[in-house]
Amino acid sequence: MARTTNSDTLPFVESRYELGMLASQRVRDLNGGAEPIIETGNDKLTVLSLREIATGKLDINGLRHEFVQSYKETPVLSESDASLEITSEDPALREIDAELSDILVEEIISSKPTDSAEELTELSADESIKESE
Repeated sequence: MARTTNSDTLPFVESRYELGMLASQRVRDLNGGAEPIIETGNDKLTVLSLREIATGKLDINGLRHEFVQSYKETPVLSESDASLEITSEDPALREIDAELSDILVEEIISSKPTDSAEELTELSADESIKESE
């Protein structure tokens, strides 16, 4: 089979960038079960999609529309996925949650640096003494 080059496909698309986008969309379509419009042979799907574009038999405007729509679709969250908050009414769990929150706050407070002006002055004085020795 003859090799398909970019120059073979450029009359049917506006740019090489668009060629990459449309070819990738066609590969997704073929992976999803779409029927190839040309003979497949032993070609991989990427080569097959480029060959289909180069023949001019592929509906490029339809492919453009599919590509744009594939990025517009957003997944819909079910009610159970809508919130990650624990909504338990169990008082024991709420107490544990409160204790964990307190522990986290204490750890954050204790991990903050406590360099005071006096400590910084002492450190710089010690460094200057060591340098002079």
